[in-house]
Amino acid sequence: MKSALKTISVMLIVMMLAVFAAACGQSSKVSVGIVLPTKDEPRWVQDEQRFKDALNGTKYSTEILFSQGSSAKEKENVEALIAKGIQVLIICPQDGDAAAASVEAAKKAGIQVISYDRLITNTDAVNYYVTFDSVAVGKAQAQYLVDHAKGKGQPLYLYAGAASDNNAFLFFQGAWSVLQPKIADGTFKIANSSEAVALQGNAELSRDQMSKIVGQVTTNWDANEAKNKAQTHLTAAAADAKGDVAILAPNDGTARSIADVFASDKAITSFVVTGQDAEKASIQYVIDGKQSMTVFKDVRTLVKDAMGMAVAILDGKTPETTGSYNNGKIDVKAKQTNVIVVDKANVKSALVDSGYYQASDFKGL
Repeated sequence: MKSALKTISVMLIVMMLAVFAAACGQSSKVSVGIVLPTKDEPRWVQDEQRFKDALNGTKYSTEILFSQGSSAKEKENVEALIAKGIQVLIICPQDGDAAAASVEAAKKAGIQVISYDRLITNTDAVNYYVTFDSVAVGKAQAQYLVDHAKGKGQPLYLYAGAASDNNAFLFFQGAWSVLQPKIADGTFKIANSSEAVALQGNAELSRDQMSKIVGQVTTNWDANEAKNKAQTHLTAAAADAKGDVAILAPNDGTARSIADVFASDKAITSFVVTGQDAEKASIQYVIDGKQSMTVFKDVRTLVKDAMGMAVAILDGKTPETTGSYNNGKIDVKAKQTNVIVVDKANVKSALVDSGYYQASDFKGL
């Protein structure tokens, strides 16, 4: 009898432990997994907190991991989140093509994938894309250069983002559509890309043609690489490629580096340089007259759209979309967010009065 009771007691303890373990496992499950490219850029660290805030007040949980510029680390992150039982994956890929394998693993696990800010390419495993209108960003940058052009034959320096980032091509596509007519009519003269010169008669460029230009003028979204490339270009530039110049810089980090290089060349009498992201350091540059403009993409809206889409999926609803983007394999349904051009004239109203930044963040505002 005692041995029977002992056996029952042991079985009860084992059952209780099993129930407890199952409960713990259930509680540790994550609803939304988020993978961001790096902690080394302020934008992504700010996004981390915004994503957490966006899920406050809901019954869902999230875990956010950073890939630190490595597609291999990105894949590890996705696998770790899959193991935690996520139902939705929000991912900003380090490399659009390389991320395909990661999201295909997520698809096999029955997870819905939202490509965030950058499009994952050449796979059918992407369900949705939340983005700014990247072509519009490039158009806005180029239009600013056109609106501030000086005379005829003004030297034009072209720079681009990373060849591994589909957005870099969309930005350049938009910029080229505005700049090319002004190159054709002699307003601008391309100063730093033989590939762009060879293709300057083309109003539209194929992906392969853009690749040739981007390959020459890529910054890889790296400030040091942008600095080195700008120094190389100015060292090689003839006198007629200096004076008053126009510079297409793809984002704020590269814009500041490029601007510093051009500002240090005594043969450059003035320059207009574009940017993107409205980083604090670049807003100070705009206020100080060191950077001409930036394209403000209100990531608060982008985060809200992405998390809203994730919650809709978790609630069994169909997320709202406003368009689609072809990723080389399928047309991915997308939610687009508008962009705003910011320069010295409207920097306060666009960024401080809107509550995005505090006036105390800057000097001379």
